[in-house]
Formats: sequence, structure tokens, C-alpha cells
Amino acid sequence: MSSKSLYERLGGYDGISGFADNFLARLQADDALGRFWQHTGDDRTAREKQLLVDFLCANSGGPMLYTGRDMLLTHKGMQISESDWTAFLGHAGDTFDALDMAQQERDDVSAFVMSLKDDIVEA
Repeated sequence: MSSKSLYERLGGYDGISGFADNFLARLQADDALGRFWQHTGDDRTAREKQLLVDFLCANSGGPMLYTGRDMLLTHKGMQISESDWTAFLGHAGDTFDALDMAQQERDDVSAFVMSLKDDIVEA
């Protein structure tokens, strides 16, 4: 196992930002998940992307400070369903593939994301 942090193994800030760009584009283009970005202005979308990058950087061992809300508060009332979660995971897998992410990093990111499920899925 590598002694490098997950942050470093993901390519640092630039690698995580590239992941966020690819991933968010997939989520927003999804027929079902795109509803979460309906009527959202470019500024809010850019802020959400920055918060995602900061969150991922901070939680993967990077130097970023995440100043956003916790996942439970952030997603409360959004009525994210099990099928939304499944679609979300599918897009994460497609992003891993598009970025040719190594299996260990896929596993580490997936484990982290799965640890958040109870705070995100409501319905």
C-alpha cells in the first residue's frame, strides 16, 4: 500500500477538480438527477462545485479547508431516493473509467462515498 495520501494519489487539487468537473457534468445531464440543478444559476453551480472539491480534498488528506455544511444538513429535504443513489454511483463509476482511475483509488473513494449514504439518501 502506498504511503501517499489519497489526496496525492488522486492527483492533488487538480486531479480532484478534474474529477468534480467530469462527475458533475454527468449528474447534471442525467434525466432523473438533473432535477437537482433545475433553475440553478451558474454562480450557484460553480459554488457547489468548489464546495465539492474542497470537501473531497479535505477528506482525502489534502490541505483544503471545507467550510460547507455537513452532508446531512446539505441534503435534508432533497428527497434523494435509493434509485437516485444508484444512479449517482453509476456516474461515479463512469467518471472513474473516463479518468482511468486505478483500482485502489476507486475502492478508497467508493468506501468514503458509501460512508455518507445514510446522511444523503432520505426517501
